[in-house]
Order: sequence, then C-alpha cells, then structure tokens
Amino acid sequence: MLNETLRNIQKRRSHRAFSPKQITEEELKTILQAGLYAPSAHNEQSWHFTVVQRQDILNRLSDDFIEVAKNSDDESLKQFATYENFQIFYNAPTVIVVSGDQKAIIPQVDCAAATENMLIAAESIGIGSCWIGLAYWVLNSDKEDYYKKELGIPEGFKCYHAVSFGYKMTETANIPERKLDKVNYIK
Repeated sequence: MLNETLRNIQKRRSHRAFSPKQITEEELKTILQAGLYAPSAHNEQSWHFTVVQRQDILNRLSDDFIEVAKNSDDESLKQFATYENFQIFYNAPTVIVVSGDQKAIIPQVDCAAATENMLIAAESIGIGSCWIGLAYWVLNSDKEDYYKKELGIPEGFKCYHAVSFGYKMTETANIPERKLDKVNYIK
C-alpha cells in the first residue's frame, strides 16, 4: 500500500537540467528542515549544511573540479574533464554542501541520511535535485582549506556530500526496474 511518502521515494530521480529561477526561501527551509530531522548515530546530529546560491562560487567549484579530474589517476574521474561545458552542479541555482563533525561516531552515515531526507523533501514539494558525489573530490582536494573557509565549514568538519536543487526543466517519466535480487530473507 503506497502512501504519499512512499510515492515520493519511488518517483524521486536525479535531475540534471534546472531552471535558473531561484527556489523560494520557504522551499529551502522545508528542504533544510527535512535534513535536520534525519536520524543520526547516538542522535549526534553531526551534520552541518552550507547553502550556496552564488553562481560565481558554484562555477569556481566546478572549474576546480575539472582540474582535480584532469590530474586524477582514476580514469572514470578523468573522463569528466573531457566533457565540453561540464558544470558539476548542472547549473542549479542552489547547492547544499553537507559536512560532518569528525569527532562523531559515523558522520558520513549521518550526513548521508540527512542528504536523503532533503532529496525526498525536495521531491515532495516539486523541486528537482541531484546528489553530487563528484563534489567530494574538489571539496577534499588541495583546495580543501580554501573552500572550508569560503563556505564557512566549521573547524573539525569534513565535506561529504553536495546536492543541487532547483525547479525541474523536465519531468522524468521512466522509473527504472529495481534489482529484486538485492533482498535476502531469513525467517
């Protein structure tokens, strides 16, 4: 039986084409609140969210990612540097960087749970999103200290995730089949 929450989980997709129009403050607050209410180990709430809505910073992060990719030994990462006009955040007007307190028990897991909550919340209010795993590489590169300062990341925190948010340019109609062999039952 599907309720509204389960429908949003099932229809959420990564969007890579966004309108340049900025999301509203109310929409942003809704998304952030969902992140703040995520579960965390020992209720440490070890995350920190940095909302970036300045295109110059997002473009600089994207350009620096291309440099990281060019110099990488990882061929799959290096491939991104060859894409013409590649913008790591897909030109979304809002990006939320999720950082975790390194003194926490499992900050990367806490931050992932908060990120997923924000993705589902965005879908529930009609906002497109894309979890940007590639941001990890630039936010933890040799420019890490520079970006931590510019983005106001607290001391002792590490950047784990970033998510692009904006109004969807298109709706994703197809829902890929799920791999049903990923469940094991022991009764």
